[in-house]
Amino acid sequence: MTTTRTGGEALVHALLSHGIDTIFGLPGVQNDYFYTAVHDARDRLRVIHTRHEQGAAYMALGYAQASGKTGVFVVVPGPGFLNASAALSTAYATNAPVLCLTGQLHSDHIGRGYGMLHEIPDQLGILRSLTKWARRVDSPADVPRLVSEALGAMHSGRPRPVGLEVPLNVFSRKADFNDETLSVARSRPELDRRAVDSAADLLSEALSPAIFIGGGALDAGEEIGRLAEALQAPVIASASGRGILSNRNPYSHSYGPGRRLWEQADVVIAIGTRLSTPMMRWGKPPNLRIIRIDIDPEEHDRHEPPQVSMLADSREALQALLPALAARKRDRPSRRLEMLALHDEMDAIYDLVQPQMGFVRAIREALPDDGIYVEDITQVGYVSRETMPVYRPRTYLTSNYQVTLGWSFPAALGAKVAAPDRPVLCVTGDGGFLFAATEMATAVQHGINTVTVVFNDSAYGNVLRMQKQNYGGRVVASELHNPDFVTFAESFGARGLRVHSPAELRQALVSAFAANAPVLIEVPVGEMPAPWEKMSAPTARSKRD
Repeated sequence: MTTTRTGGEALVHALLSHGIDTIFGLPGVQNDYFYTAVHDARDRLRVIHTRHEQGAAYMALGYAQASGKTGVFVVVPGPGFLNASAALSTAYATNAPVLCLTGQLHSDHIGRGYGMLHEIPDQLGILRSLTKWARRVDSPADVPRLVSEALGAMHSGRPRPVGLEVPLNVFSRKADFNDETLSVARSRPELDRRAVDSAADLLSEALSPAIFIGGGALDAGEEIGRLAEALQAPVIASASGRGILSNRNPYSHSYGPGRRLWEQADVVIAIGTRLSTPMMRWGKPPNLRIIRIDIDPEEHDRHEPPQVSMLADSREALQALLPALAARKRDRPSRRLEMLALHDEMDAIYDLVQPQMGFVRAIREALPDDGIYVEDITQVGYVSRETMPVYRPRTYLTSNYQVTLGWSFPAALGAKVAAPDRPVLCVTGDGGFLFAATEMATAVQHGINTVTVVFNDSAYGNVLRMQKQNYGGRVVASELHNPDFVTFAESFGARGLRVHSPAELRQALVSAFAANAPVLIEVPVGEMPAPWEKMSAPTARSKRD
């Protein structure tokens, strides 16, 4: 049996056939035929329409990060697509499964320079530079195949965003379809058993092993916990890896004590992490041997070739490594008390970082274990990255190395759409919040009940402090004039609160999480001290440095 559909209808059908039930976006003339089809499928496909394309793309990103499912955004070409491009670069940096669907000019006009509505040079080339896979749909009949290929590319190997560009006339033209759902082909490298044995040999000989993890290990928490127990090894998580091993496990650490543990180790097993900070900032000790587990072949020798390279999915590799390690039957004395003492030492160090740490502790006390925390590029966000205990994977969302100012509020909205029954907290500054603050209208209109804490120092605070301390007080373009944030939130129909201390913030958060509405909490603050050098455990080398 065949069915006749427009390209827009075919795209909606393809998304639904692959289990996608939510999209974020904005309609416009080049994708009107798609949104008409969305309307006709509105009982099966939810559309969250936003006030700016960056909001749609960041929401798709937050949705993907919080759930692990495909986040989809749909925008018009040219300026609409470019408005979403920072979110695409952030999705690339965070290994997020995001699908960008962008419109395009009529096929006959692409690349001709006619000055058509929303025309830009080589849009597909730009899309390819921000994704791991991108194609143009040349015919409505190609839609099912290309959607399947896009999802296959996204989920094969290292997950990263993908994109499809659909010309206006492809959306509007009709074709016949047989309604067969095409399968998604996902490829993974075959695990080399010799590498497993080599890794097991090296680890069994190690006197002081350490485990470093990142976002590529999100689904391997159980196995990482078992490996830490078998090796009696600390687990040091990058920002993207926070929560993979609960911080209630004494072996679980952030990068706060990371340099000390790195320098003490004789063997490091790096699982799903670039290992950039240890290799590029701390430096590799001369006698340190490294084992790498990563599904991306480019990561294995990015800095220098490791002693053992396991090209594989993190969980699959560890499931093979654990029995091989057990077969070598090496008993190790417990390091539990040592690890607990290290946590106590770090807590004392962190408590010196004030006032940021007081707010971090208040947030953690109020946020349930399964609550989702979305950090922005702000003083409390910097500190929470190292100091806030995290108990579950996908509950600490970060823009990773992209360090994307202003991303957190719309990303938190997307996370809440993915996890409507769990608290979602955005922590941002006044500068970053106003990048996408109009999405408060989206939150109210669609009932997306996030809680947003805005630390207001009337400045791009980090820039201002650096200008004063590092550039002789040459303050320029860093001081800000802000609205009344409480009134701002209330003008959209959200709730607005203002607090002045960690204790008041904790109380306000408990109330806000129980509210059936979006809530904004403003925290007026003064200039905060630089936290970074205060958050690390001292080491012999760091003292010399």
